[in-house]
Order: sequence, then structure tokens, then C-alpha cells
Amino acid sequence: MKLRIKFSKKGPIVFIGHLDMMRYFQKAMRRAEVDISYSGGFSPHQIMSFAAPLGVGIASNGEYMDIGVDSLTSSAQVKEALNAVMAEGVRIESVKLLPDTVTNAMASVAAAKYTIEFREDYEPNFDLFGQINDYLAQKEILVTKETKKGFKEMDLKPHIYEFSFDTAAKAVSMLVDASSAGNIKPVFVLQDYYKFCGKEAGEFDFIVTREDTYTNIGTEANPHFVPLDAVGEDY
Repeated sequence: MKLRIKFSKKGPIVFIGHLDMMRYFQKAMRRAEVDISYSGGFSPHQIMSFAAPLGVGIASNGEYMDIGVDSLTSSAQVKEALNAVMAEGVRIESVKLLPDTVTNAMASVAAAKYTIEFREDYEPNFDLFGQINDYLAQKEILVTKETKKGFKEMDLKPHIYEFSFDTAAKAVSMLVDASSAGNIKPVFVLQDYYKFCGKEAGEFDFIVTREDTYTNIGTEANPHFVPLDAVGEDY
């Protein structure tokens, strides 16, 4: 059986990198006595995969991983057992049983939603979203993006699904492409918008929180994004 686990990550533990979080959850599965499945061969390992690795220093309300289990009492029991052994700052939000037809979490990722706040003394000294309509109305939003193979020019526009500013909260809300083909960082978009406004922004001017991670149950032309745990069910 396959389970999809949603968890949040906040506080000092956001500075723990992805590989260490993987090791942390491997140990947590044993402490919680989850009957997790293991691969075969001479070096068996837990069957576990994460959706979209989170950058160091970024908090999240919606991280996901898939695991295989050999037996299951209930999804609620797994959630309770894991939360009992979680370190401060990590909380299991949901555990869902997945249909056999669902692809793994990493392959399912289509988009992610973020909230971006401003560090103290780095609040914008201009009307931040006075030109947002003009920015999004451009025929193309051409940028140079660094990849593993070097630098390439790309059009950001089709990868930005939502982009708004909450005046009361003084925070930016952004829904962007998080698939392996796009994988757009919200700070990268915000820095480009600053340039459009004739301003500059540093990478560390912002406090970023990933609100949730989504899969697309619509089409590429007409996407319908739902959280990754929406495709599973309670058991």
C-alpha cells in the first residue's frame, strides 16, 4: 500500500537540508514503528520519496512524501504515531492512502504556492504592485535562468499562475510552476519584478513560506490545481 504524508516545517529546523530531512524521517519511521516497506537486494532501504525538495531556510505548511507500507491499521494511527516522535518544528498534517494508479509525489508536482514577507528594514520604499498589471500584461517575460547545464533564456510568463499583494498583511502571494520542467523560485520572480519597476532586491531581503504543493488534475491548457493529498483518502 502507498501512503502520502503531508507535513509542515517551521522554526530553526528550516535550516536543515533535504538529505538530512530524509535521514530524519527514516529514523522517525522506525521510532514510530510504522510498518514501512523496504526494497530488496543486498542493501535494502525504506521505500520513501519526497515531492519537491525545499530550499534551506524556507518554511512550509505543505510538504509531501510517499511511503510504501506492508500493513496499515489506519491513516489516523500513522499520523498520531509519527507526531508523537516528531522534533519541534515538524508536524504531520495528513496521511492519505493512495490509489494504485497515482504516480509518485515527485512526478505529480505541478505548482507550489508561496507567501513572501519582507525582512525588517527591507520593506519596499515604493508602490510595490503599482505596475503589476503592466508586468503580467507583457507578451513575454524573458529572463536568464541558471540551470545545472549553465544559463538559458526562458519566458517566465507561462510559469506564473497567480501573483498578488496583500496590503493588510504586507505580503506577496504567488502560485508558480514547480514541476521538474519549470521549477520557478518565487524570489526569482519577485527580483525580476523589482527590475521591471527600476528597483533592486537582494536574495535575502525576503522571508519565504511554501503554503502548499499542487498537482494538476486538469489539462496543460486548462490546469486545475489541487493539493497533493487531495488525490488520496483516509483509511
